[in-house]
Order: sequence, then C-alpha cells, then structure tokens
Amino acid sequence: MRILIVGGGGREHALAWKLAQSPSCEAMYAAPGNAGTTELGENLAVHDSDIDGICDVAQDHRIDLVVVGPEAPLAAGLVDALTERGILAFGPTRDAAQIESSKWFAKQVMQSAGVPHAGGELFETAQAAHKWLEILGPDDLPVLKADGLAAGKGVIVPDHIDDAHDAIDQMFAGAFGSAGERVVIEDRLSGMEASAMAIVSGTDILPLPLSCDYKRIMDNDQGSNTGGMGVYAPPGFVGDPEDVFASIHQPVVEQMAADGIEFRGLVYAGLMIDDGAMNVLEFNARFGDPETQAVLPLIDGDLLPVLAASARGAAIPRDAISHSGRAAVSVAIVSGGYPGPYDTGMPIYGLDAVDDAVDIFHAGTAIDDDGRTITAGGRVLAVTAVADTLAEARGIAYDNVRRITFDGSFHRTDIALRELT
Repeated sequence: MRILIVGGGGREHALAWKLAQSPSCEAMYAAPGNAGTTELGENLAVHDSDIDGICDVAQDHRIDLVVVGPEAPLAAGLVDALTERGILAFGPTRDAAQIESSKWFAKQVMQSAGVPHAGGELFETAQAAHKWLEILGPDDLPVLKADGLAAGKGVIVPDHIDDAHDAIDQMFAGAFGSAGERVVIEDRLSGMEASAMAIVSGTDILPLPLSCDYKRIMDNDQGSNTGGMGVYAPPGFVGDPEDVFASIHQPVVEQMAADGIEFRGLVYAGLMIDDGAMNVLEFNARFGDPETQAVLPLIDGDLLPVLAASARGAAIPRDAISHSGRAAVSVAIVSGGYPGPYDTGMPIYGLDAVDDAVDIFHAGTAIDDDGRTITAGGRVLAVTAVADTLAEARGIAYDNVRRITFDGSFHRTDIALRELT
C-alpha cells in the first residue's frame, strides 16, 4: 500500500515509523512531515490544513491509505473530502470528530451513554457565565473550557474565583478565536490523569496500551501547560485496562452509532483516576501526541491492516497486533522559551550518538541547505526507550537524552518518576 501521513509532528513521525515496518507498505509520504519522516519516505510541501491540497496530492501519488494525525483537519472534514474522491482515509468524519471538536457534544454523548464525567454547563454569553460563577462558593473553583478546538490551549484552571471571571471575559473577547464563542464550565476533578486510546471501526474497538503524559513545562508539574513534555506507558495506577475500555469507549461508540454517527478511527479518552474512581476529562478523535511516541513502540505486529480495516468500516483483525507487555518512557526535548516565544534554526547535535535500540521521533525539525538537522518548532524531539521494566526504560531514555544538544535545549527530568518513588 502507498501511505500518506497527514501532519508534521512527533505523532506523525511515530505513525510513519510503525507503518513503514509493514510488509504491505510500498511507499511512504508525509504532508508536510519533518526531518524524521524524510528518512522513511518523501515529504510533500502541503500544510495539513489544506484540505484540497491534501486530496490533490493523494490522487497524484496514487495513495491507498491516508492517515490523518492532527485534530484540525479532521474537524474541517478532511476524511469526508477524501472519501468523496474515493480515497481511503483513517480517521473520523467531520460529524464523528465532534467528540473532540465540541466539548459540549462530547458531554451530551457521555450523558446519554452513562459514562462518568465531570458535570458542567454550556454558556453562549459572558453575562450568563458570570452569573453561573456567582452561584459557586469561593472554594468551588471550576474548570473553564472553550467548546471548540483551541490547539490544546483552550482549558483554564483558575486559582481564584476572580481569575475565573477574568478568564470568562478573555474567552468571550476572542482569546481562543472562534473556539471560545461557546464556553463550558465544569466541575473540577482531582486525581491522576491517564490516556486511553482505542482503534475503532463502528462499534468494534481494539484497545492500545494505556499511557500517562506530562503537560506542564517544569518538573513537579509546575509552570505553563504545553503540548506534552513526556509520557510513559503503562501507568500502574489505573487498574484493569479491560474495565477502562468496556466502561468508557464501548458505550460511547455505541451511543454515537445509535445517534446515527459511525465512528471510524482512533478514540482517545483523557481520564482522571481518583482512589479507583474513573471520570472522563475529554475525548480526542485521533492518536495522542506525545502518547503515540510511547505507545506504538510497545505494539508488536503489523498496524497497517488494523488501520485499513477501521478506515473501511470492517471488522478489526485483532490478531494483527499485540501488546509486548514491556514498558516505555518518552522524553521531549524542547526549544528554550517554549511554550512561549522561541528561536528556531538551531543545529541539533548527537543524533548519531544514541543507542540503536532507542527511537528518536522528530517533531519540530527540518533539514537546512547544508543538510543539517535543525530545530523548527517548540517541541523538537522525543527520545523513547523500551525495556522490561519502567525503571530500566527511564534510565535508558535519560541516558540518551543527555547525548542530544542544541542551543537552548530543555527537558523535564521527572518523567515516570512518580511510579518509581
């Protein structure tokens, strides 16, 4: 099969890396890709938001399967457009992608399906939202969410009720663009967060290993939220994975099917676990980033027929892949200043010094005119190690992180440490 990966981050490099191992993979393309995907195939100069451009290159290169990485093109209807042209695509339609693109849609589905989640209300004016906040006590601090897609930055967790009021004003004033035209105010949950991804074909689901990512920029979960500073898999605090997928994913996809919306693609549930109790924080409609960089190296077998079956709406070949039973730790190396302003164009050193068994997934990287790999984004690389134990994987990952340098490089030092102390 001729495969096109849509996107240019670490998730897309990991997907290309895994699918390129399939004996059925004839050719690999990425649009726009990064310096890592160039080692697996050909990068195409098309932005992942260019719906017509993606469809055109898929036709021009006789693509057999398009795998869509980011959420924005899914919400914009890329899979619908590809399907209209007769091109097979892994990912949900625009309607099905609402499970991510609208927090309120997801909440309504969960309510109907009986899936545990944080209570909340939808507001379409700042006045109504302020009035709701005034009902809350000073200690009942909520979580504020832009209803639409906000590039992972549309969630505000205020420290004081006055901060919540200020956030409402900012959101309705356009801080998150059209994503904040409607705002969901939710009850605040406590506990430990985990990520649960499953490949879905209608109501047929195939669970992937659970994982746990780190959003804050600094150690001990301090500082600003980011797109993800690292991840480990599997987490030890979640409990029986079968219970997770049976009580969360299965009822949700069945409810969507009952509502006339067939889901094909990847359902990702962000979970809050508190003393054994489980609630859904959010749903995503695609592979997680950085979770994919830790989860895919734990999967044995051929992922390609699994994704192709989902794209067709066929029964998923459950024997095509299996979980290795090992552990993975993936550490992000980011540009200085991230998630704020940062410089790019820095040469990256030490990529040829890492252990052969360690996987380096590129995100914000490019190749300059001199053939050097340089920085081209905030999250630059993910260093992933797999071992029999989490402690071993962590040690290998950090040993190799220290071998890679560029001007201003930064990384957290505590990924997976919570499981080992």
